[in-house]
Amino acid sequence: MLGAIVGDIVGSVYEWHNIKTKEFPLFRDDCFFTDDTVMTCAVAEAVMNGGERDDFIDAMKKYGRMYPDAGYGGRFRRWLFSEDRSSYNSYGNGSAMRVSPCAWFMDCGFCARTGMWPSRGRARAELSAEVTHNHPEGIKGAMATADAIFMCRYFFGGFHGDYEEPIDNDPAECKKRIKNHIEGEYGYDLSKTLDEIRPAYKFNETCQETVPQAIIAFLESTDFEDAIRNAISLGGDSDTLAAITGSIAEAAYGIPEWIKAKAISYLDEPLKAVLRRWKAGYPGNWKKET
Repeated sequence: MLGAIVGDIVGSVYEWHNIKTKEFPLFRDDCFFTDDTVMTCAVAEAVMNGGERDDFIDAMKKYGRMYPDAGYGGRFRRWLFSEDRSSYNSYGNGSAMRVSPCAWFMDCGFCARTGMWPSRGRARAELSAEVTHNHPEGIKGAMATADAIFMCRYFFGGFHGDYEEPIDNDPAECKKRIKNHIEGEYGYDLSKTLDEIRPAYKFNETCQETVPQAIIAFLESTDFEDAIRNAISLGGDSDTLAAITGSIAEAAYGIPEWIKAKAISYLDEPLKAVLRRWKAGYPGNWKKET
């Protein structure tokens, strides 16, 4: 999930000051974490606490109230500070930027052994969206992001069973299969290039106008840093675009140690504590999910 946090921090200074180039300092002194990081950590804690509906709601309200000025959307902010625990039919991109911990909990080994998706793990990803973003587009954005992360972990990580040939040494084929799945399963158009998208792309907080662009930024990338630069170069909702792209790119490429250390340096102690608990528990000390 650190990939989402890196993307959020790098993109934080460009959300309201868009740039249309990949040439920029990756980290600036005035970078900061936003609601994307806060809610990613909240989802991680919810997953570690059991991943049930109340776990997601409790964690989101807990961390949202701890960081009241992190930059939440208006409807989400009202939900955070109310006693209401019901969903409000959002299709904002917040469901996609926070979902990555759910995708890391999904068991690649189960898929390799059986050739089947880890259905309970996917259900947890869907639930992480549904507690607020229960509009079909809100759920779709989260699920497409979670699937892309899981497929990157599976293909780039070299997981395979007797029923298929390994393709982890062929990044182009890995990305082709991810692209085909996302287009076929969710109907997103991933045919445009970044150069085609970039000139007219503007700020948009919906899943349907953020998630496809974020996935394309990954598909055109050569490594983790390049993926983040691709996402920022589009403009738009820069921190969230880069958070989604970063969460996928981490699963494919990993994150260079210097980038990890730099991103973590922007976090405060409560958020660092979530990362430590996550690292200590994943994957060996957690119950395997199917």
